[in-house]
Amino acid sequence: MTDLRVQRRIAAAVMKCGVNRVWIDPLHTEDAASAITREDVRRLIARGIVKKRAVEGTSRGRARVHAAQRAKGRRRGPGSREGASGARAPSKAAWVRRIRALRTELRGLREEGRLTPSQYRHYYRRAKGGVYHSRGHLLSHLQTDGVLTLETGSTGGGA
Repeated sequence: MTDLRVQRRIAAAVMKCGVNRVWIDPLHTEDAASAITREDVRRLIARGIVKKRAVEGTSRGRARVHAAQRAKGRRRGPGSREGASGARAPSKAAWVRRIRALRTELRGLREEGRLTPSQYRHYYRRAKGGVYHSRGHLLSHLQTDGVLTLETGSTGGGA
């Protein structure tokens, strides 16, 4: 087999790519071997005997399959977790979700006239203090305190 290292190096310089991306047609090795100047190599490129290979990228196929599995809830077990639970699901986000639900509930009860402004303010402050961990918990407190009767439903809202 003919040694085409020099031609490959010249072609790489002419085509502005790496040596490993230079492709020389195996059917025209004699023509390629006779090319000793940069101009000769340019002619080979023009004739299509020497070409530049495409850049090999990293396939995203496996990553897409992986992402689809995670979207279904797979691959999320304890062995896959890095970081504390507070880092994976920030406690502030949970607080915001919870306090908004509580305040919406209290606002609705006040607008319906089931809470007086002073009662509303009292339970609003308790909610802000972190006393209630859900809307259900707030409503059960309102019932045990005798503020609401048992037939109380929710006024809609979040969480």
